Amino acid sequence: MVSALLGAVSILILSAIENTGYLGVFFLTALESASIPVPSEIIMPFSGFLVTTGRFSLWLVIFWATVGNLLGSLVLYIIGCYGGRRFILKYGRYFFFSEHELNKSDEWFKKYGSPAIFLGRMLPIVRTYISLPAGVTKISLPKFLIYTFTGSLPWNFALAYIGVALGQNWKGIEVYFRKFDYLILILILAAIGWWVWRHIKRGLTKL
Repeated sequence: MVSALLGAVSILILSAIENTGYLGVFFLTALESASIPVPSEIIMPFSGFLVTTGRFSLWLVIFWATVGNLLGSLVLYIIGCYGGRRFILKYGRYFFFSEHELNKSDEWFKKYGSPAIFLGRMLPIVRTYISLPAGVTKISLPKFLIYTFTGSLPWNFALAYIGVALGQNWKGIEVYFRKFDYLILILILAAIGWWVWRHIKRGLTKL
């Protein structure tokens, strides 16, 4: 079932890119950076493969993917900036972002400052959620935009170049990410199950 679900997501992603070109790359990477589970590990290698067919330019793929990351990240930054800690504590569970993660993020920013955004953008999972606490901690918008853009570039370049290097065998990268994707999906399902159980338990205690 997990394999079928991931396969369906992959088909939707590939279809979107094939039918809409750079706009699809931009839109999908924006969704990913806004905490919607659309894996760049599929978006970028496939786009890299299309470079080898002459359909895409490598540098334009990287550019539009990075701009998409910037837009999606900005959405989370604004939510964190205007919602603050109170918003995260109340609604963070909908982003799978708990008080524990928020406290860890605070420590991360205290230790590394705003460059933590640059570092975080190159780490799996962390790269998606780093924008939310960046907004909460009121990192200046210019610094946020600069570090998000420059931090997204190496990640997008690496994955797109892998697609170029592998050519028609670009799907080979899925072998390396498949276990990682399974783990992410299992964690997401576990988080949803925990959230449902918690609210059912609260309802029972009120009876």
